[in-house]
Amino acid sequence: GAMSVDSITDLSDNASELLEALQLSHPHELDPRRSRGKKKPLSLNPITWQVPRIVDRCCTHLEMYGLQTVGIFRVGSSKKRVQQLREEFDRGLDVFLDEHQSVHDVAALLKEFLRDMPDSLIPRQLYGAFLSTASMEGPAQRDTLQLLLFLLPPCHSDTLLRLLRFLAEVARHAESSWDPEGHEIPGNKMTVSNLATVFGPNILQKEKPGEKDAGALNFEDSAAIILVLQRLIEHHHSLFMVSPEMQCDVLRRLFQTDPDVIEYLLRRK
Repeated sequence: GAMSVDSITDLSDNASELLEALQLSHPHELDPRRSRGKKKPLSLNPITWQVPRIVDRCCTHLEMYGLQTVGIFRVGSSKKRVQQLREEFDRGLDVFLDEHQSVHDVAALLKEFLRDMPDSLIPRQLYGAFLSTASMEGPAQRDTLQLLLFLLPPCHSDTLLRLLRFLAEVARHAESSWDPEGHEIPGNKMTVSNLATVFGPNILQKEKPGEKDAGALNFEDSAAIILVLQRLIEHHHSLFMVSPEMQCDVLRRLFQTDPDVIEYLLRRK
């Protein structure tokens, strides 16, 4: 029953952008592995899950083969093989990543994709707002980050959530552990702090790659980027959740500005 963005805007000449925030309403709908055929509450936003194939395939491959790889994202890769994979995805081929692909090549491909997006995963116009949360603490910081996340376009927020889930899983395997037989399972050494250091500059970008001063961050900005991404990784479960109170508030506003949208949503339910 998913519908395109266009079919929402067709309902009204002045469709409210508040509707987009409600895509985060129900946690079970954020899980692409959810079972089908069972009756579940519909989220208020009929936009489907929007994650680029390359991001989902890379994350899935690394979750399957790379969680115990020491120094994942920090060990060098084959530039030739990464370029070949990149070209295959760019041509729209249905690229399957399996055990034959190097974990380090796939990790490098994921970083390159995020770094080279035309607009960064967290849009550049929100760069300063996100960095300002680094000076906050506790609930005030989390509340502000959550409201900023609601401003992301659906494809950006879906992709960011998929990435944060993956990074949290990598961090969960940072330390060594032992199996039931007492054999040591090596940790990958990539803590939340290490992952934020690697991915922060690719997700929060002040300038486009290649532009003047791109990559020339001062120490304060670099430290703030790392801290913000740490918080996003640590609290992604709660940050990507719209409270019932906020849902009601948005619905009241929509009722005043876009009654046709409200009528459509109620019919869907």
